[in-house]
Amino acid sequence: MKMKQVIIPASKSISNRLLILQYLFPGLELKNLSTAEDTQVLQKALNKISTDMNSPLKINIGHAGTAMRFLTALLSTLEGREFILDGSHRMRNRPIKILVEALKELGADIKYLEKKGYPPLLIKGKKLEGKEIGLEGSVSSQYISALMLIAPSLTAGLKIKLNGKIVSEPYLEMSLKLLQETGVKARYHKPEIDIRPLIKSSRKRFEIEGDWSSASYFYGLAAVTGKPVIIGPFEKHSLQGDHKIREYFEKLGVESLYMEKNKFLLRPIKNFKKPPFLEFNLIKTPDLAQTLAVSCVALEIPCRLTGLQTLKIKETDRLQALKNELSKFRAQVQITSDSLFIEKINPVSNDSISVPTYEDHRMAMAFAILQKKYDFKIENPEVVSKSFPDFWEKFEI
Repeated sequence: MKMKQVIIPASKSISNRLLILQYLFPGLELKNLSTAEDTQVLQKALNKISTDMNSPLKINIGHAGTAMRFLTALLSTLEGREFILDGSHRMRNRPIKILVEALKELGADIKYLEKKGYPPLLIKGKKLEGKEIGLEGSVSSQYISALMLIAPSLTAGLKIKLNGKIVSEPYLEMSLKLLQETGVKARYHKPEIDIRPLIKSSRKRFEIEGDWSSASYFYGLAAVTGKPVIIGPFEKHSLQGDHKIREYFEKLGVESLYMEKNKFLLRPIKNFKKPPFLEFNLIKTPDLAQTLAVSCVALEIPCRLTGLQTLKIKETDRLQALKNELSKFRAQVQITSDSLFIEKINPVSNDSISVPTYEDHRMAMAFAILQKKYDFKIENPEVVSKSFPDFWEKFEI
């Protein structure tokens, strides 16, 4: 039997971080850059910043949350330049205050043009000195990574002290590792991140691996269909925290075998016994919540997912969206501010069900797993272009 092989798009998280570092250190060469809409938006914005000297320069990043956060930090360091940074209606309702206030503490000149704490922003670039600042560790890792990425360009570098519980920590470790590979002296000794200034990078070339968040849906596909899938390219030891999906899905009946040429074989575990209940703490891997929740419903395994406090400020309120849509399949779902509990699952067969995607690419791709079991409609399926443009073609089996 010929096995399905899927080339997973390059990591959006790694690509976006490297694009910022490439702007700061122009000698960097990036291979296998992500084709995700978010990355294309960020790349286009950076090209515009480099070539268009209008003042103020208007930049609209649409739905791209990472671009909004990373650019807010970067633009504030571009001395003598003035920018208006805006986004979609949804982006205008995603908070940015914590990052803006941290940048202001460093001396940045940023004003809210409409609602306080939200885009659009007027940013007047300045030469920032850098110093020690404090942030709650429970804030979005993208706020902290945005500060980490500009730190080498600050005269004195930057020390960030994280207070309390730290969420999505692998994304901070990813930012740190990429800074180090660029030649930056950077260290992370909890609760403090210390990044020193750098003038010129010692690293010339980065080859970007596949995106483990995007790969997670193919674990769901293997689990629900019982058919093996080969995915790649992935490093055996990945920078991405979401490689934990390999461990999570062993509890759902799928094992991962590393193959040559940076590929993994996903195959059903022989004689797998379905567990009566599963619990996952996703405080370090919140982007896997939708994949796991939908897969558990498809496999009729009750579960509890915790550590999900950042899901309310993603492309949509992902906790509420999951409750709304999984309930249509007669799953009993309870949510709190940081958890989701699927208590009981009743098989359903109703082709009149329609699942909206809430302008959220991960809602569409996660529910594609359930579509392998039930016949229903996924609305606005093209939303996957945000991270995985040819997802629907590759998801066929």
